[in-house]
Amino acid sequence: MIVAGFGFRQAAQLASLNEALERLETYYGAVDRLAATQTMLPLVQALGRTRGIAVITVDDDALPTATTITCSRHSLRARGTGSVAEAVALLSAGPGAALLGPRLISADRRATVAAARGRLRGD
Repeated sequence: MIVAGFGFRQAAQLASLNEALERLETYYGAVDRLAATQTMLPLVQALGRTRGIAVITVDDDALPTATTITCSRHSLRARGTGSVAEAVALLSAGPGAALLGPRLISADRRATVAAARGRLRGD
């Protein structure tokens, strides 16, 4: 299963996330699930409804436990992880998950998305 994890700024809109996801799917193909932290969930749920893809929720406090490829100073300061998108993707894809590459950034620079392959929690 491939999970797309998202991180984004407050100014991000549904179009920002959709464009980032389209870009990700160009590289890795269709995703099986979307994922977001609890605090970012509403916008990702809206994307999931639009695209017909289920959404997994990740606890905000779990972010620092994931080892990411990207090391954003802003993300480290704000969320305790080098990349929210990468951490969310890894955590939601389950134990032993692996990132398919570094996060991708939307054209408007308001959203990031990363893909991880693994077994989904509960599978």
